[in-house]
Amino acid sequence: MTDDGHISPFEKKIIIRRIERKDFDDIIELQKVCFPSMKPWKKSQLESHIRIFPEGQLCVEYDSRIIGSCSSLLVNFNDYLEQHTYDEITDNGYIKNHNPNGENLYGMEVMVHPDFRRMKIGRRLYEARKRLAEELNLKSIIVGGRIPVYHKYSDKLSPREYAEEVLQKNIYDPVLTFQMMNGFTLKRIITDYLPDDKESMTYAALLEWNNIEYKPKKSRIHSKMSFPVRICVVQYMMKKIESFEEFATQCEHYVDVASDYKSDFAVFPENITMQLLSFLEEKSPSQAVRKLAEFTPNYMELFSGLAVKYNVNVIGGSHFVERNNRIYNVAHLFRRDGTISEQTKLHITPNEQKWWGINGGNDLEVFDTDCGKVSLLLSNDIEFPEVSRIVAEEGAQIIFVPYCVEDRQTFLRVKYCAQARAIENQVFVVTSGTVGNLTHVDNVDIQYAQSGIYTPSDFSFSRDGIAGECSENTETAIMAEVDLEVLQRYKKTKDVLTMSDRRTDIYSLHVRS
Repeated sequence: MTDDGHISPFEKKIIIRRIERKDFDDIIELQKVCFPSMKPWKKSQLESHIRIFPEGQLCVEYDSRIIGSCSSLLVNFNDYLEQHTYDEITDNGYIKNHNPNGENLYGMEVMVHPDFRRMKIGRRLYEARKRLAEELNLKSIIVGGRIPVYHKYSDKLSPREYAEEVLQKNIYDPVLTFQMMNGFTLKRIITDYLPDDKESMTYAALLEWNNIEYKPKKSRIHSKMSFPVRICVVQYMMKKIESFEEFATQCEHYVDVASDYKSDFAVFPENITMQLLSFLEEKSPSQAVRKLAEFTPNYMELFSGLAVKYNVNVIGGSHFVERNNRIYNVAHLFRRDGTISEQTKLHITPNEQKWWGINGGNDLEVFDTDCGKVSLLLSNDIEFPEVSRIVAEEGAQIIFVPYCVEDRQTFLRVKYCAQARAIENQVFVVTSGTVGNLTHVDNVDIQYAQSGIYTPSDFSFSRDGIAGECSENTETAIMAEVDLEVLQRYKKTKDVLTMSDRRTDIYSLHVRS
């Protein structure tokens, strides 16, 4: 973070958008890098793509650079022979056979620059295709996938046997393995699919992803039946470390775990960077937090990089930030598209004021994400019901509460208030706390936590209003799904409507600007 408190220097935005004419040269160069032995697109073909089916042509832009793309068209796949060729299904790459009323999205190509292949770019493009299939109420997505490692096994295995070995994870094929991990099922092997694909020996694997929300109607009107959001809560162990790199390794481990389980959010606790004080030589607490603030650029780069690399929105707990010679406790939202937002803690505890000289913030925000609107409330901010009511009225569907407390009584205040806020505001509330001890740091002596994911209390949700909860005082992580569509329907149709039934004729809440 810069001296004036701006976070923009650390943002490297990742954007998925439609391909435009200005991208043609970059797309062609990308194809040459990804498939050096195959003929790249012609500009006339790319022009035909965006003219005929613009919504099916997508690219990934990272830090103003095109690093990935995918192309597709609509077909009724039953109109084609089982043993079709790439040129037949794509009309020689011009997609003039695109059928606006087709029931199947046919994926022509996905490519990711080799330098960016560990950042989940391919997964993002596949998820964008799935969203498009759902929006258009399509029956499925079909792809003719290359099997680029097959040439190494062609003297021993038939293409079908090779595909079975990949399915059993006895062989790793970067294309076929990836497609199966993204929900595609193998239908058959196609012969003579792409004549210049020497690595695949001209074979391809025909795969299909079925849209479970598909409604077989002539009407294209489509209502979303569910909006599941998977959340990974990290109950983080505070223990002595020797360097920032050791801290970064621990944090990356949990973001990696969240990504492996395809989580949409990974949530870390309040004051997580206080662990850095275990190797800083400073006994005065007030001076120690100022030393801690010097690690702000490292903290920002670490979590922003992890969010993009692992394709997970990361709630980076909180970190002490210096602004205009004052110290603030700030929670950060690191989105997986590379953007960053922050929320300063509003209500400062007596200990924070006494030991560290922390100042309270004045702004309360609600943030847009690719999984709905969210809010960040640090620790005892959740104990003030007005704050949660304000963000709920502004559309927040999930309230994230990173916390750090020392004993069971304090923890229970956070837990009970979190559950109350979920019930009274009809939102999901997610808490994440620290455990363990920092024996070398003053006023960070002991920790107590039982992190959880809490829901409203009604038939639409978990029996106890708890979607997931960690074991007490144990370093661990839990995953659970909440459904934003169920939440929206619940707010409108159930018997107890704590938001809409408020008596605003006799009371109301006003926010001072």
